[in-house]
Amino acid sequence: MEQRPETVELVLGPLLRYAGTESATFWVETSKPCEVEVLGHRSKTFAVEGHHFALILVDDLEPASVVAYDVRLNGRVVWPPDDGRPAPGVHTRSNECRVRLAFGSCRVGDPQPSPAEFVARTGVDALWAYARQLQRGEIDWPDALLLLGDQVYADEVSPRAAEFIRARRDIREPPGEEVADFEEYTQLYRESWSDPDIRWLLSTVPTVMIFDDHDVNDDWNISWSWIEEMRRQPWWDDRITGAFMSYWIYQHIGNLSPPELAEEELLRLVRDDDDAGPRLRERARKWDRESGASRWAFYRDFGDSRLLVVDSRAARVLSDGRREMIDEEEWDWVIKHSLGSFDHLVIASTLPVYMPKGIHHLEAWNEAVCAGRWGGIAARLAERLRRAVDLEHWSAFNTSFERLCEWLRRVSEGAATRRPPATIVLLGGDVHNAYVSEVTLGTDGSRSRIFQIVCSPFRNPLSAKERRSVRLTGSKGAALVFSLLARLAGVPPPSAEWSFLRRPTFDNSIGELELDGRRARVILRRSGRADEGAERLHPLHVTRLMDS
Repeated sequence: MEQRPETVELVLGPLLRYAGTESATFWVETSKPCEVEVLGHRSKTFAVEGHHFALILVDDLEPASVVAYDVRLNGRVVWPPDDGRPAPGVHTRSNECRVRLAFGSCRVGDPQPSPAEFVARTGVDALWAYARQLQRGEIDWPDALLLLGDQVYADEVSPRAAEFIRARRDIREPPGEEVADFEEYTQLYRESWSDPDIRWLLSTVPTVMIFDDHDVNDDWNISWSWIEEMRRQPWWDDRITGAFMSYWIYQHIGNLSPPELAEEELLRLVRDDDDAGPRLRERARKWDRESGASRWAFYRDFGDSRLLVVDSRAARVLSDGRREMIDEEEWDWVIKHSLGSFDHLVIASTLPVYMPKGIHHLEAWNEAVCAGRWGGIAARLAERLRRAVDLEHWSAFNTSFERLCEWLRRVSEGAATRRPPATIVLLGGDVHNAYVSEVTLGTDGSRSRIFQIVCSPFRNPLSAKERRSVRLTGSKGAALVFSLLARLAGVPPPSAEWSFLRRPTFDNSIGELELDGRRARVILRRSGRADEGAERLHPLHVTRLMDS
């Protein structure tokens, strides 16, 4: 009897990663090698250590339209499911000046719990609630969703992921129930993106992504001594190579616009490999160990506004006595792509640049003491403190902080050949609270208004004790104490000033940045509490950044 070939299944996706005026890209993971078809465009999958992926470029869409689509594997329709949710579609643009960007970060693993379990364990997932309201037409359609770090938690896995890990290896050996390698990373992504409502959201709203510490480890690249310690661990090489391999596949290639995709030589090589695992594994080791071997920063334009996404985690320089947030190659790239005539410049980094003043001075003081300003014993104690309370934001890289401030001055002042943006908006996550600050750069030449907007987490709120600690270290009294300590350690005062327009809140949250011509406003929403209904977001505040 003739055997039928085994049916190919859609394992994960589709993710709509890019949508422009006439083009879009779609990412999928499948169970076996196959041909993937979307809107008449076909691509064969590429293989990485038993997993199969495809990125499909569609470049003949109608501008300013909504194009419904399905996904076919070897000619068989596998998406969308008949589950009552709206049909996924691509919302193309037509160079209009109006743009809406949803954003946030930090979504700890939790495999498809019911709304009641959301509330009981980590609060309602703000991204899930956002998807539900978008399905019902209760929220205006976004042009993109910015996932600003910690898409997966390699060091804080869910019960289901832990079960998968225990079935593969002895968790009594390091790294225990943390992720160990590429195969376990694939499980994390599958878990994070498989919830039916999240899957629907990612299939119909374009996404941009950047990684942060928990994608690898809580203290990833916090200091050179930390790197040296981790590299001595026998399990670390598999963890870090697995992290970079999976990041390139699941996040990075989808970030690229069509022109950038055309220049991505590694993608072409991977598509030609029978198994791209060895190639990606070798490249991942270089990405981890060689400064300048990678560039994860990227940009997207929406009308006359530019979104610039900066890598503040893997691009760090920490060896040879240097300590910088991003390396020279990335600085050059960032500066080159920021000096244009834009209505608005949006700079997204996983880490906030302008922290509450007390925390800023604490981190600046800690960096100086870790560098030996108060002697060897104090340096060792300060390093312990740095790791214990995650003192690793831009203010813990003071040279880079000041360099960034100078860059913002240059952009905000404009030039004879370019007008300054109406606003420069810095977006950040990571810190598990949400706030809006306005920044003054201390120069009369600035013609742009500058804001820091932080929104975190989607799902992973701080405990009551942690909230009290954040409030205390961010208080005026703490700012006075830590600023004095910083001065005593030889740290000059920051060259910028900033203050809250909206003070920190600690709920699961999601933000929306609206840009329209030279106007700008931000809306921050929190997820519902137990007595408010799980499927609805509630406004924290609306802040007008620029009226004209």
